[in-house]
Formats: sequence, C-alpha cells, structure tokens
Amino acid sequence: MARKKEKQEEEQNNPEYGEPAKYDSTFTGPIHNRSCTDIICCVLFMLVIGGYMVVGVLAWLYGDPRHVLYPRNSTGMFCGMGQNKDRPSILYFDILKCATATNIMAAALQGLQCPTTQVCVKTCPSQFWILPPSADLSGAKPADFFNQEYCVPSFQLKDTKYSVRDIVDKRLCPLFYMPTTSVLGRCLPSFGGNAYNPSNIPTNFSLPGLSVNETLAAIKNATGAGGATNDITNSFNIKDVGLRIFEDFAKSWQWIVAGLVIAMVVSVLFLLLLRFTAPVLVWVLIIGVLAVGAFGIWYCYNEYMSLASSNLSFSNVGLTNNVQVYLQVRDTWLAFLIILCIVEAVLLLALIFLRTRILIAIALIQETSKALGHMMSTLFYPVITFVLLLVCVSYWGITALYLATSGAPVYKVVAMNTSQGDCSVIRANQTCDPETFNSTQYPTCPSASCVFINYNSEGLLQRNLFNLQIYNVFAFLWCVNFVIALGHCTLAGAFGSYYWAFTKPADIPTFPLIQSFMRALRYHVGSLAFGALILTLVQMVRIILEYLDHKFKEAQNPCTRFIMCCLKCCFWCLEKFIKFINRNAYIMIAIYGKNFCVSAKNAFSLLMRNIVRVVVLDKVTDLLLFFGKLLVVGGVGVLAFFFFSGRIQTPGTTFQTAALNYYWMPIITVVFGAYMIAHGFFSVYNMGVDTLFLCFLEDLERNDGSPQKPYFMSKNLMKILNKKNKAPKTD
Repeated sequence: MARKKEKQEEEQNNPEYGEPAKYDSTFTGPIHNRSCTDIICCVLFMLVIGGYMVVGVLAWLYGDPRHVLYPRNSTGMFCGMGQNKDRPSILYFDILKCATATNIMAAALQGLQCPTTQVCVKTCPSQFWILPPSADLSGAKPADFFNQEYCVPSFQLKDTKYSVRDIVDKRLCPLFYMPTTSVLGRCLPSFGGNAYNPSNIPTNFSLPGLSVNETLAAIKNATGAGGATNDITNSFNIKDVGLRIFEDFAKSWQWIVAGLVIAMVVSVLFLLLLRFTAPVLVWVLIIGVLAVGAFGIWYCYNEYMSLASSNLSFSNVGLTNNVQVYLQVRDTWLAFLIILCIVEAVLLLALIFLRTRILIAIALIQETSKALGHMMSTLFYPVITFVLLLVCVSYWGITALYLATSGAPVYKVVAMNTSQGDCSVIRANQTCDPETFNSTQYPTCPSASCVFINYNSEGLLQRNLFNLQIYNVFAFLWCVNFVIALGHCTLAGAFGSYYWAFTKPADIPTFPLIQSFMRALRYHVGSLAFGALILTLVQMVRIILEYLDHKFKEAQNPCTRFIMCCLKCCFWCLEKFIKFINRNAYIMIAIYGKNFCVSAKNAFSLLMRNIVRVVVLDKVTDLLLFFGKLLVVGGVGVLAFFFFSGRIQTPGTTFQTAALNYYWMPIITVVFGAYMIAHGFFSVYNMGVDTLFLCFLEDLERNDGSPQKPYFMSKNLMKILNKKNKAPKTD
C-alpha cells in the first residue's frame, strides 16, 4: 500500500513547472512535417560565417607566417630560406644585449629586437671562444681568429684590409661565442650537462672586468638560465629529441595503431555488454562505494581508540604546516569518524528510498545498449564531429597566424652602444632599410644599426588587427559549439526514432542517423546556432575575465581578486548550466521540431517535474561510464606499458626497451588515444541515455497503457513501474 502511494505521489506533477504533456494520437516519434526554426539566427550565423571567410582571405592576402616560423638576420633576410637555405639558425653576436628583454625567447620570436648583430649559420657554436687580449693580436691575420661562418655574410675574411680590432668594432664578426643550442631556429645557451662547468671554460674566457665565474653568472642572469631559456634548452637538444621521438613513432606506429584498435573494440564491447551486465555492475559499484565508506569508518575508529592515551589537542598543536602532527591528535580521527558516519548513513538511506529510481536508471542503461545494437552507426558519428572540429581549429589557427603577421616589418636606427661616440644624431623613430643601411652615415655613432622593431600598424587592416583577432575567436567558438550542437541533435533524433518505434526493431526507420542528420541541417540550423550563440557569449565573457585577471594581476588588491574570483566562478557555473539546458533542448528539437526557446522551456519543465529521477539517473550513469573509461584507458595503458617496455615478448619478435629511445612516448600516445576513443564512444552512449530518458518521461505523461494510449517503453521499465499495456478488447 505504501509503495502504491509512493508511486502515485511520484506521478503527481508540480504545476509550478508546467502542465504534463498531452496525448497526441498522431505522434509516433520524431515528426517529419516540420518547418524551419529560428530563421533570424540562421541568417545571422550565415553572415558571421561569410564574414569569417572574408577575414581569412584578407589574412591570407596580407599575412606572412614566415615572420614567426623563420628567424631573420640583421639585414631582414630569413634564415633557412632562399640564399640562407643551408643556414637555418640565427646567431646573436652578443647574447648579453638581449638581457633588456623580459624573456629572450619571446623577444627572439618577435623578430630582431635584441640590439645586437645577428647572422644566419649552419650550426650553432658548440664550444667557448673569445678574442684574445689586444697584446696577443699584434701582426695577426683576422682569418687566424675568426670563423667565416659566424661573420656578416657580406664580409670576407680572406680579402679584408681591416685589422682584428676594426672587425670587432664594426661588428663584422663576434667578439665571443659559447655553447648554444638551436631552439626554433635561435641559437640559445645550452645550460644542460657539463657544457658550462667551470672546468670546461677556457681561462681566457672572461668579459672585460669580470672573472670566469663572474662571466658565467652574468651570462646565466642575462639569458634567463633557470627561467624560460633554461626550461627549453636544459639537459637536451630539442631538435635531437624530436628526431628520436619521430624515430620511435616510425618504429612502433603499427603497435600504437593496434593499441588504439584494442581500445575501440573494448569500448564497443563494454557498451554492448551493458545490456546484460548493467545491473551487476551498478550494484557492485554502489556496494563498493558503501564498502569503502565502511572501511573508512572502521579505520578511523581504530586510530581514535589507539590514541586514547594521547594528551595532544588542537589547542596544544596550534597552526602548523606539518599535517602529520594533526594525525596524532585524537579529535582529528573523531571528526573523520563522524563525517564518514554521516556520509555512510546518507548513502544507505538514499539507497533504500531511491531503489526504484535506481532500477529505472539501470533499465534505461540496458535499453540504450539495446538501441546501440540496432543502430551501430551511431557509435561512429563522433568521427564526423572530430573532423568538423579539426577543420574549425585548423582554420582558426591559420587565420590567427596570418593576422598576426599581416603587417610589413618596420626597421629603425638604434644605437647598439650609447657609450661609444655621440649618438644624439639619431632621430627618434627614424626608419631604415636593413639591406641598404650604412653605418658610415653616422660617423659620430659607430654603433648605429638598423634593427627590426615591429610590424607596420598604419594600414586599415593593421589598425584593426586586435578587433579581427577577437572576431576570429568569437566565430571560432560559435562554429565549435554549433558542430557539437549538430552532433547532439543528430544523435538525439536517431535514439528518439528508436524509442518511439512501437514494435522494435520492425518499426525503426531505415537509416535513422542519416535521416536525423538531414533533418537537423534542413530545418534547425537556426535553433542550433541560437543555442551555440548563447554558450559562446558566456565563454567570451569568461575569456575576457581571464584576460583582465592576467593583465592586472600585479595591481589587484585582495578585494579585487576576491571579486574577480567570484565572477569567474559564477560564469563557470553559468556555462555548465547552459550546456545542460542546451543539451536537453537539442533533444526536444530533434523530436518535436520546435524552436530553441520553446524546446528549452519544455525540456527544463519536464526535467524539473521529475527532478529526483534526473539526479539518480545522472549519477548512476556518470558512475558507470567513469568505471568504463577507467577500465578501457587503464587496461590498454597497462598493456601498452608491459609491451613497449619489453616485458611482453611477441611471437617471433622480441620488443625490448632498447629498441626505443623513449618507450614512454608510445605509451602516452596510446593512453591519450584510448581516452579520446573511449570518450567519443561513451559520449554517444550518454546522449542515448539522456534521449531515452526524456522520451520515457514524455511517454509516462502522454500515455496510460490503454489500447488507445499504449506505452512505448520496454517491458522491463513497465515491470519496474508496475505498469502494462492493456490488450484491446475483442468481440
């Protein structure tokens, strides 16, 4: 009697969240006679896409990514291209001059902002060298000291009439160089290994007024050793490591593909077998959580009793960073014991009172596995979503790169050393051409040079680069969210066709996934774009908040930081809520063909009328899919570790650790790939559960089991709810 009363109360609907769905004799699944929805938003989305294409064309016409991909020498020529094709790296004559930059790597990537001569070289120097003192240069030939490769290309050592000192003063060849490593084409100090061990540094390698150790310290401070440069070049040559990793992938790509295929097979099998194993797995996981809680209670009680003779208390201990001290306090374990007992009691009560809803969740999970068995094509739809997202990301990245390099480089006259001569003759912001610049134009300032400053920002396009980059990000986010929305709507339409087929599988439409995809593109681009736009606006606000927080982090006081943290937290929660609303709105759009606002309202009202079932189903599904991901990723990861580390020997071939330079790289690749594959398959499954759940709730409200209004749900669900379809009366 009590159970019957509970079911009656459960079926009562709160009028605050709208009236239950009414019976419609013509409704037998996703409607086919539908019209286009949210046309205004569809037109706006198409205009934005058209503008996005125009921005891409302009960026392609005016941009030159070589400014970022290749370094330039002092004359503005690219290293690794054209005349310098065999000289891919750039050497800084005096790397210490880059100390004025906050980050040498950032400064180098921006262009020639280090105020020192730069030349393209075949290989970066691998040893220390410095010009001997003046006393040792009498009568010496320049070719006996300098390396032609490291000198300015237009200067020839064998034909010069300059003295050694003149060559240094005119900055035709470097005064010194030291072990460097090519990092993205820039010769940066390689502080790894023993290269900079004082015992390996020549005794004459000391800058004026400094000892060898002081010189080394100055170099490390100036070039950011231990900072950005050291992070990149420390202990290894990136190019060499990259080649080794590429070699490992070339050797093991077949086995990596095999590991990913295993992950795919295990994921599919796990989802299909949930039809038979879901009840066992769910109850095992629930009982396992309760067992862990019970063990925690027992352990805390034992620790509490073992400290009965302890005199320590929180007042004695005070505040300390040593957590172990608090574990010696008896009251700590008492607090843990009370908390665990409360949590365990709440879980037990929830299990007792929500057992029927848990059974409904299990039945829906089983029904989703059955649906996947009849519509296997839905499992592979994430491949389409992945390809579309890859197109969006690639277009955004290429457009951003071309926009960032859409201005012509600007060179200005800069005094490299203001202590030499009178450099006041150099006018402020005086531009120059590095290919025709001649320092003899400034006889009183011998250190005058033509240096790259930035990219031209005087044109209409260049003046609006920041706005175009914002538009690029906005359009990118909108496109990405639209692609995800299209995937949700397509899958929801396919699973909806399955649920509302009265006789399964006979009444399931032919090619339900393709039909759903075409319906979404033909009628509901505007509605999907509407939902994606709302989410995009929230994401843009979050990006702006993150930018402002990073920009003014140093100037913020505690109150401002607290407000900023609250704002970021609120918009994060808002984004999650909108994703939840959008997801269910897309399901309603796929089934009923109404516009976004009506679909979102109907979905939200339906869920709120069944909020307890929603929470139980969500948590049970999350627990089960988390276990599935753990099983797939963990199992394939362990197998990959034993295989690539040489602990498993294949028939006829021994795959030893020595065969690979870094055996952990294929392992990481397999684990990451397995996670992406499992996430793709399980996202389809999760969408199927959500769709069937909404259809199930609609089924309960629309129908009553009579011959005129029969239920579409499975017999298992009807059995759990103690319902059945009445047979039609016969004469």
